[in-house]
Amino acid sequence: MKRTAVITGGSRGIGRELVSLFAEKGYTVFNLSRSAGELKSTENIIHVPTDITDDSQVASAFERVKDESGRIDVLINNAGFGISGAVEFTSAKDAIELFDVNFFGVHRCIRLATPLLRGSRGRVINVSSAAAIFPIPFQSFYSASKAAINSFSLALANELKDFGISVCAVMPGDVKTDFTAARQKNAAGDDLYGGQIEKAVSIMEKDEQGGLSPSDIAKEILSIAEKRRIKPLYTLGGKYKLFAVLQKLLPAGIVNRAIRMLYIK
Repeated sequence: MKRTAVITGGSRGIGRELVSLFAEKGYTVFNLSRSAGELKSTENIIHVPTDITDDSQVASAFERVKDESGRIDVLINNAGFGISGAVEFTSAKDAIELFDVNFFGVHRCIRLATPLLRGSRGRVINVSSAAAIFPIPFQSFYSASKAAINSFSLALANELKDFGISVCAVMPGDVKTDFTAARQKNAAGDDLYGGQIEKAVSIMEKDEQGGLSPSDIAKEILSIAEKRRIKPLYTLGGKYKLFAVLQKLLPAGIVNRAIRMLYIK
């Protein structure tokens, strides 16, 4: 039986590479994104226009998956975006919009995918970020949304284990995509903070543009999708794997001071 993958945010960046790669591997891939981007629907790729913050659109998308495939072998929650700026100058509205995509959008998809995953004893892969364990100054809400994804994934793995559904979160480090250009930046208060906001965001974006390619990340995620057994958390990117080990070994205060030195100096 042909395997089915559902991937959110497949119109660009890591998502686009995931859709193409899974299709090449013989999966029927449902790309749930607001636009198809450069990806055209083919025999193996089905674009389902979906805003994951809209309950009715998400419900309609998974109803289509059910009607056309009847199963989900892999669900990859990849859709997300970033905002930056000082916490005191970030409105609740902007923070809520971020969480609505990065966290509650994941919940909407998992809630409706679970019956189809149960039938195939499928797998959920949530795309988190290294920022979940290395919270970046002036990117507090993005870091918090990804930390929430990690905790959510760990709890969900235990909830669904008896149904044969496996769950993990993957934490890419720096990746060179248009995610950088799409970030919603708020420089309000930069004078008050002595230019630290602009400096921190500039360093972060420089690191992103020197990061791994989205195809490298997609290949690692495919490998995880096809493993017999998985760990609950994966760090993607060589140096970040080392950093993740050190983060576990060193006191939180030392790690946080090191992060400050990297981004604020």
